[in-house]
Amino acid sequence: MGLLNNPLTIAIDLGAGSGRVFLGSITPGEFFMEEVRRFAYPASDARGHLRWNFSQIFHEICTGLVAANAKAQSLERGIATIGVDSWGVDFGLIDAMGNLLDDPVCYRDPWTNGVMEEVFERIPRKDLFNRTGVQFLQFNTIFQLAALGKSGFPATAGKLLMIPDLVNHALTGSTVNEFTNATTTQLVNARTRQWDLEILEGLDIPAGLMPEIVPAGTELGGLREELTRELELEELRVVAPGTHDTASAVAGAPLKEGWAYISSGTWSLVGVELRDILINDDVAHENFTNEGGIFGTNRFLKNVMGLWLLESCRREWLASGYDVAHDKLLKSASVSKPGSLIYPDDPRLLNPSSMVDAISEQLRETGQAAPESPSEMTACILQSLALRYASVIRTIERLISRSIEGIQIVGGGSQNDYLNQATATASGKTVAAGPVEATVIGNLLAQAVAAGNFSSLNAAREKVAASVTIRNYVPEASDEGLAAQEKYHGIESRFAGID
Repeated sequence: MGLLNNPLTIAIDLGAGSGRVFLGSITPGEFFMEEVRRFAYPASDARGHLRWNFSQIFHEICTGLVAANAKAQSLERGIATIGVDSWGVDFGLIDAMGNLLDDPVCYRDPWTNGVMEEVFERIPRKDLFNRTGVQFLQFNTIFQLAALGKSGFPATAGKLLMIPDLVNHALTGSTVNEFTNATTTQLVNARTRQWDLEILEGLDIPAGLMPEIVPAGTELGGLREELTRELELEELRVVAPGTHDTASAVAGAPLKEGWAYISSGTWSLVGVELRDILINDDVAHENFTNEGGIFGTNRFLKNVMGLWLLESCRREWLASGYDVAHDKLLKSASVSKPGSLIYPDDPRLLNPSSMVDAISEQLRETGQAAPESPSEMTACILQSLALRYASVIRTIERLISRSIEGIQIVGGGSQNDYLNQATATASGKTVAAGPVEATVIGNLLAQAVAAGNFSSLNAAREKVAASVTIRNYVPEASDEGLAAQEKYHGIESRFAGID
């Protein structure tokens, strides 16, 4: 490979439906990152479930690695390490020989409908939260495994690997789960940071399925011999970043002391970074989560239905022949009069056959007229998301007993000026937007800290803050805004307790 005196690193970022491969280098003297491949892999129905085609995903990753190697060679630089992050909760089972038994089931599959209540009959909800500190969502791994257990775990199942760990297994043969993504299973004890054996036993989940949990920054080994030959990456080592994409996104956010973050994309993750877990009855009542962060941090947050709502509507509008380019939609939404509002976290909006119809149904229930145009529906969704963010931020302030000074928005949604401004106005706080590629940056940062380029995560973040462009938004008070907040509060109160 050569030239390892100034090597680059690779970050593979897998979202729930599309992925990217980046080549980069973050050191005290350099901040470089470039996307070398982008690919899509929509979930599809197969063998009775909505599944991810893992062989397709891995093939695309390997194609991306070839592209990254070619780019590095053109720069006359080598590649030292690679890190993989992905969405949480989904998993695959491998047998004793390391073969994947079947493609992973997508978290939007309905197989977990009603399973949460069945689990609570075996392990009380309060006990489960006190052990894990994790938010209850019907698609959490614990409920997927409970659904799988109804028909019996495959006799040949050897280990359970989360999606990024499954990729790492295909790359290196490693059979471990990295901590940040493991916490999304709701099977990790928040205090011991290991699998909770009493939960596993209570749900008849074979403890032997659960592999060793390792922290972010762990080196997992070199590529399998056949991949080394195929990809011509002889000296490449695989390092686990924060393998949960939100863990990497938060790591890559130039967070100021006392600020909250919103990782804005398909989902919106609204929270604060803490050094310790926060588990009590109030936190349980508000259904917040304690998920693992990198290098000893804790992500105290709440999942909020994000831009999935708008993207689902856009797909329907495109199929109907509407011109719904993002820029055009946002421009027309910005001049729409304040109108209807929804509660974004209605479970019926998780994966409806028609998002437009599902939103319209909720609006009718609250005595509101459905928007008549895509621009009005866009304004409805984005204003509602901003008001939901503000509500969650206020709840965080109460739970942590201190004020939030401002909000750092990262991810693809940080490019949405309309939503950013609406969030500042709804929350009454300054919003700092960017970087867009916080997840990739956080992935690269974890590798950089592991390599000794920085002494700590905070030192690495200082480099990010000095290297990226941030846009600021300040609250804009108005009578219309106050009326919208009051209206939204009534809507949210109606739906309280359903998430």
